[in-house]
Amino acid sequence: MLFRRRHPVSYLTKLRELLWPRRGFIRSYHYLTKRILRLSATPHAIAAGVVAGVVASWTPFIGLHFLLAFAFAYLIAGNMVAAAIGTAFGNPLTFPLIWAATWEIGHRMIGKGAPLGDSIDLERKFSIGAIETMWQPILKPMLIGAIPLAAVSGVVIYCVIYFTVAKFQARRRERLAAKARARLAKALQESSV
Repeated sequence: MLFRRRHPVSYLTKLRELLWPRRGFIRSYHYLTKRILRLSATPHAIAAGVVAGVVASWTPFIGLHFLLAFAFAYLIAGNMVAAAIGTAFGNPLTFPLIWAATWEIGHRMIGKGAPLGDSIDLERKFSIGAIETMWQPILKPMLIGAIPLAAVSGVVIYCVIYFTVAKFQARRRERLAAKARARLAKALQESSV
């Protein structure tokens, strides 16, 4: 093999790197940040796209987040690539927090303060074809609880990303203009000699 490791990695090391990457999560965060900043779209399109991905991640519909993000981004004129990147907000580390927060807030908004407890057989609820039995006790509170959380996080993230991208793009245009002026001055100097 052309790209095979010289010393194969053990299964235990693969499992550890799956749960905690060797270079850490900060590297992934920096990559996504730079990827968002370097998109060639307006600051509104980029910010709206990321917000669409984040809003889709708050919903309890796992497996449909990309489709929901693309639909939201289309409705608010967002960038589709930014929407796909925004869905990284929902990941295996944040999903338990998202689910707990949306369910708890939704349950309180509906007016049922009592927790699920052991009165619900979750194995039966998560079986195939049991969506109608999951709707009332689980999905409905999570969906209702997602609305205020998505709205607040959407406004905050939109503002932060919009102004950050606008500033980054303005600085980038200035740098490119300065390089172009320097190249033109050099070319004029060489042609006059």
